[in-house]
Amino acid sequence: MLLRKLDEYMSLRNYSRRTIKAYTNCAKALYSNFKKPLDEISEQEFKNFLNKLHQKNYSPYTINLFHATLKLVFEKIYLTPFRFNLPYAKRVSKLPVVLSRKEIKKLLDKTINPKHKLLIALTYGAGLRVSEVINLKVKDVDLDELIIHLKQAKGGKDRITVISEKLKTDIQNLIAGKNPNDFVFESERGGKLTTRTAQKVFSNVLKKAGVKKPATFHSLRHSFATHLLENGIDVRYVQELLGHSNIRTTQVYTKVTNPKLKRIKSPL
Repeated sequence: MLLRKLDEYMSLRNYSRRTIKAYTNCAKALYSNFKKPLDEISEQEFKNFLNKLHQKNYSPYTINLFHATLKLVFEKIYLTPFRFNLPYAKRVSKLPVVLSRKEIKKLLDKTINPKHKLLIALTYGAGLRVSEVINLKVKDVDLDELIIHLKQAKGGKDRITVISEKLKTDIQNLIAGKNPNDFVFESERGGKLTTRTAQKVFSNVLKKAGVKKPATFHSLRHSFATHLLENGIDVRYVQELLGHSNIRTTQVYTKVTNPKLKRIKSPL
């Protein structure tokens, strides 16, 4: 009953299915641990539970997700104030893994499959999330204006991003004969590519290219943002292309590509 109500509430609020699944899994785990209605959990019990997660080396993100889940259940499902005086776990601040232009070229050179090559090139060249590129439809691509209109992306926001002129012919060839509602990147069995397939394509190419960085598919988006800033594009334009609500999210890339720091020579 609780999980159904939680799913219904989050669906009506237009949360993504991925977020809904994460919250409902946490609620299920909480119920399995305490074996009683969640609004009967005391502050001390919940504090002990979070401490156990910390001792088991759960990430701050996961610990905070349990915290946020219980708060949401209290306030939106049980309609009860959440009065637990517990701080959220401090998240570790890490710089994003960014691939250099040479490394991007290596990846593309080592990608033999034309569709996979275009998948990586377009993701990097437009700063797309993996969910955005696999859900991309023919009608979202405007090759005359060299733009992509992403609809209902993360956070339910629409946004515009750019396409490289170099990819125009390859995209035209890939979408030739397709209907507007067809996916740009279809699987061999039809339908869209899965997230797992896209990530596997990237990890295989990363190994072939001999790139040792702990990069993921999302590193292509990080690299897009960093390279635009290096090209002198204003951070606020980069923010719009990435679809970030807060400028501080975009400003993390200025720490990766600070030209003044790069010009400093070691005293050794």
